[in-house]
Amino acid sequence: MEVVATADRDADAIAVGLFEGGSVSGPGAALVESGEARGKARHTALTHADGRRWIVVGLGARDDWGPEAARVAGAVALARARDAGARSLAWELPNGTGPAEAAALVEGSALASYRFDRYKRGEDEDDRRSVERLDVDAPAEVVHRATVVAEAQNAARDLQNTPSNDMTPTRLADRARELAGSLDGLAVEVEGRAGIEGHGMGAFAAVARGADEEPALITLRYDGPSAAGPVLGFVGKAVTFDTGGISIKPAAKMHEMKFDMSGGAAVLEAVGAIARLALPVRLVAVIGATENMPSGHAMKPGDIVRAMNGTTIEINNTDAEGRLVLADCLAWAIEQGAERVVDLATLTGAIVVALGSTYAGLFSADDEWAEAVEAAARESGELVWRFPFHPEYAKLIEGAYADVSNAPEARKAMSIAAAEFLKRFTGDVPWAHIDIAGTAWDVDRPYTPKGGSGYGVRLLVELARAQAGITAK
Repeated sequence: MEVVATADRDADAIAVGLFEGGSVSGPGAALVESGEARGKARHTALTHADGRRWIVVGLGARDDWGPEAARVAGAVALARARDAGARSLAWELPNGTGPAEAAALVEGSALASYRFDRYKRGEDEDDRRSVERLDVDAPAEVVHRATVVAEAQNAARDLQNTPSNDMTPTRLADRARELAGSLDGLAVEVEGRAGIEGHGMGAFAAVARGADEEPALITLRYDGPSAAGPVLGFVGKAVTFDTGGISIKPAAKMHEMKFDMSGGAAVLEAVGAIARLALPVRLVAVIGATENMPSGHAMKPGDIVRAMNGTTIEINNTDAEGRLVLADCLAWAIEQGAERVVDLATLTGAIVVALGSTYAGLFSADDEWAEAVEAAARESGELVWRFPFHPEYAKLIEGAYADVSNAPEARKAMSIAAAEFLKRFTGDVPWAHIDIAGTAWDVDRPYTPKGGSGYGVRLLVELARAQAGITAK
């Protein structure tokens, strides 16, 4: 969908926002007077006048108007316009709409326009309906940035939704090469099994052993124009399919484990958006891509492996594989010069129990860096909730025969224990871990209802903007 920053309302559908207790002018006024249009959030009503469709969109209470409400409004307006057969949609922005809300409205609209139908042979009439252009009367820079970020989030959703027989580690690496080949300042290096083992990444290599598919250590470097400040490090878990290995998962919903690469997808496409926006930051991104499969070569419960930083690890459960991949990728990112690190991973089912799909879990031992990540989460609308560390939690991962265990036998504080494990591989570098297992797919929001959500793209781009000193919307 093309998004245009213009006050020209030459569109075949016009969206008008209505607050609770408020009013609108023009053709939509009759809908309000009749009670057909209401200010209740997500409610829509439609009429025709002057050869156009006029859509009155409920915005909720005026005091609640903000970026998230704008994302939702953009999504529901686009859906109503599409159902009505409109090919273009223009927004009359409500009073009190600033750049943050305008950007969010663009994001919600663009995300709601997403479809993943490449594997469907035919289309019905509803599938052929689409809004091809969105007009928003907002500053061009705001519209451009929001469009770039939303397109990157949709690209991450494509990576997530693609089945694992096509979205292999090799294909993910190919996407990284595509981005690096088309964007200024972005470079990529991809290493396979031999390179992973050659770097002493015994934890990552152990996960990859069971799979016939070649793993990929993907390292992206971005140097923005006039970049200054610390080198950012983004690390993403990209297990393109997770059977659980020898500790195999139950069959029910195992098909969803194609989404276990969601952290890597978000990191990859966020880096692409940062490069497209030419943000003045220095960045190294590391994505560990592999399958976790059971085979005669697979790691076994009871095995002991040595990670890149020399830490020995007892493999008590081969389904706790993401932390093994991340352990070496975190150490590698720091070796490559990262001075502020954040990782994204679908790491634990326990975080879903704790937070559902509303918040992702945030873990950090550095208050200043955690606050920076929390601020980026608030600005982007991709929310996080910080969990604590404590010496008693650290004891949970102590190994009986090695330095640490990847899966404590005591089923206590499981998401925190996983983060405690990762902390062992970050040294003194400010680091934050975001467990996105509950927010990565099927989050049931109007702009990301089913399938991959692309969670993390907006957050990481906003974090890079803030680190570059760009705070104004």
